[in-house]
Amino acid sequence: MVRSLLDTVLYRTVVVGYTSLGYRLRSSGWNPQEVQPMDGKVVLVTGATSGLGLAAAEGFARLSASVWLIARDQQRGERARAQVARNARGGEVQVGHCDLGDLASVRKFAEGFCGQTARLDVLVNNAGALVNQRKRSADGIELTFATNVVGPFLLTKLLVPELGRSAPSRIINVSSGGMYAQKLRVDDLQSEHGDFDGAAVYARTKRAGVVLTELWAKRLHGQSIVVHSMHPGWADTPGVKSSLPRFYKLTKPLLRSPAQGADTIVWLGAAPQAAQSSGEFWHDRRARPTHLLPGTRESAEDRQRLWDECERLSGDHGNQPSGQSRSA
Repeated sequence: MVRSLLDTVLYRTVVVGYTSLGYRLRSSGWNPQEVQPMDGKVVLVTGATSGLGLAAAEGFARLSASVWLIARDQQRGERARAQVARNARGGEVQVGHCDLGDLASVRKFAEGFCGQTARLDVLVNNAGALVNQRKRSADGIELTFATNVVGPFLLTKLLVPELGRSAPSRIINVSSGGMYAQKLRVDDLQSEHGDFDGAAVYARTKRAGVVLTELWAKRLHGQSIVVHSMHPGWADTPGVKSSLPRFYKLTKPLLRSPAQGADTIVWLGAAPQAAQSSGEFWHDRRARPTHLLPGTRESAEDRQRLWDECERLSGDHGNQPSGQSRSA
């Protein structure tokens, strides 16, 4: 009871709870046996060449999983593969080329991946973009929304059959604590109106990702595919350093290591407890509320409009996700 109360206080204070101090205080009470070996399992991690994605890939490889590192740049992917392989314990480490901001690239990768592997046990949608000027993707979609929302939505939909054939399986969507300050704006999903604030737009896409996690959980109910989202707290990653230099400079002494930020990703992929529910939002191995501030809640109609727009923009509208479960 006391530890649970302390955890809640840490979470609400943000500055302490999201930093390395919060991680150290919470992790001191964790059971190392919670994270189990993943021999024979296949894990796919997007945005795996640095930061949280690379740290998560290393964590899964140390648990003996076979890991696919999904990268936009093949050379960076190969460097990451060599790093992950050094600490791998039996599983294969492979690189796949995919730009989540380019829907043709997503489709090409998914088709090739499904033709090369017999299973997929864990999909980690980690890749993301934070840009400070409004740009369009190759498909004409605002780049942040394309990379953080539409691309992962399409990839997930294309890989659901593979996840179903490997069930019980898991989908993990990486979010950000910054989403707490933002509301889902279905009237302006591509940030076409008003001044463009890169950090705010990024946070709104992370809010959208949490909403989609809950919607995926409902749609996949009964198929032995659980879907969770999580946020890593404040972690020292190349993305934070380049996209939020002022924040990075002010908070650097308190930032988590990438491995600390990625810990809950690995836990959600490997711990039996994480398979007992679906559609939840996690931080430091504990389910958290999705709203903390007034005025950020969305309606059921807003949630459906987000789903419908993702289907329309991805060119995949009308196709319902399906998977066939089998025992692993």
